[in-house]
Formats: sequence, C-alpha cells, structure tokens
Amino acid sequence: MIDLYYWTTPNGHKITMFLEETGLPYNIIPINIGMGDQFKPEFLKISPNNRIPAIIDREPTGGGEPISVFESGAILLYLAEKTNKLIPTDIRDRVSVLEWLFWQMGGLGPMAGQNNHFNRYAPEKIPYAIDRYVNETGRLYGVLNKRLEDREFVAGTYSIADIVSYPWIAGYEMQSQNLDNFPHLKRWFEAIKTRSATIRAYAKAEAFKNQPLDIEKSRQLLFNQSAKTISDGAS
Repeated sequence: MIDLYYWTTPNGHKITMFLEETGLPYNIIPINIGMGDQFKPEFLKISPNNRIPAIIDREPTGGGEPISVFESGAILLYLAEKTNKLIPTDIRDRVSVLEWLFWQMGGLGPMAGQNNHFNRYAPEKIPYAIDRYVNETGRLYGVLNKRLEDREFVAGTYSIADIVSYPWIAGYEMQSQNLDNFPHLKRWFEAIKTRSATIRAYAKAEAFKNQPLDIEKSRQLLFNQSAKTISDGAS
C-alpha cells in the first residue's frame, strides 16, 4: 500500500496518474497547502522541503521498513522501478525517459509555475516578468512539440516521461499558451487526456475542490516563505 500525501496541483496529479495507470493500491492523505498542512511536523518528516507530493511505501520491494520519498520526479522513478511499469528496460530507451523526466523537473515545471505566479498571484503586475515567463513557457512547449513531431509519446511508448509533463500542459490557458500553435503537442495532450487512468486520476481531485481556504493566509503560506519559515515553521 502506498500512502500518498497529495493536493490538487500539477505535481500531485502526476502521482495519481501513475498509480491509476498501474493499479498499485494507494491511500490519499490530503495536504491542504492553502491552510498550512505542509508545515505539520509529521509531514515534514517525509517531505523536508514542505512541498507535496510525498509517499510512504508500506510494502517496499524486498521487505523491511517503509520507505518515504519526496519530490514528484523521484517518486515517479521510484514507483516505476518498483512496479517495472512505465519505464523501459532497454538502456537507450531508459536514458530517453530519464532525460525528459529531468527536463520537466528542471524546466517546464519551474517556468510554467513562475508564469502562473506572475500572471495570477503577484500583487504587482510586472510586464518584464510576465513576458519573460510566458515566452519561456512557450519555448518549452515548442521543444516538446518538436520532440513529438515523429513519435506518439515523448520516449516512444507511454511512460513516466509523458506523465511528468502532462499536468503542466493541462494549465496551458492559465499560462497564456494556445495549443493550436503546437499541433503535435496538442495531439499528444488529447490522447493522454482521454486515457481512462487520467480521467480517474483527475476525478480524485474533485473531492477536495470545496475545502476551506483563507485567501490571505494562503497567499502568505505559498508565496512569502524564507529560510526563517523553515526554521520556525508556519505561523
């Protein structure tokens, strides 16, 4: 059984998509990041960066004590290796999957996240910052579109290389992107969107849509953290 510490963000969706694809039993433990659940001591023990998602594998391969994993890319890689699913065994294909896994973690996710922040949440609209991150997000869409020009999925067959990027592309409208400008990416996106596992994964989020939220507290928790936050915990 996998305990999944989860909230309804792109990084949270990555893990439910994988778990639904593979049928690995899991239990969702909601971490309401808008209310500060990510600072609770029991969560910080398994996710010291106070970010979701994180997991505890209660039945690790080979037995022994449970294994906890934080960071969505590390979780996907861990689960793929545990199940021998959604990651190739051929060394060349495996390298391709890992390249695109790290590409998303180091590029698409951070850039799209900053795009979203400066467009939607920043108290001051800074044209330079908005243009910078909208344009960089578009460049990365172009990279993925080019990659998909001659293949169905990012690394050939459907894998964690696709799962890691899909939830970030799902927010394309909020990122000021038009999928019609990226026809190969759009075809890929629509194919993943209609997979039964993707539909089930996103349905999981519906249960948390009406959770209580203090808007001002949420803004402080999500966008006003510092080294002191980590030292003292959220107030």
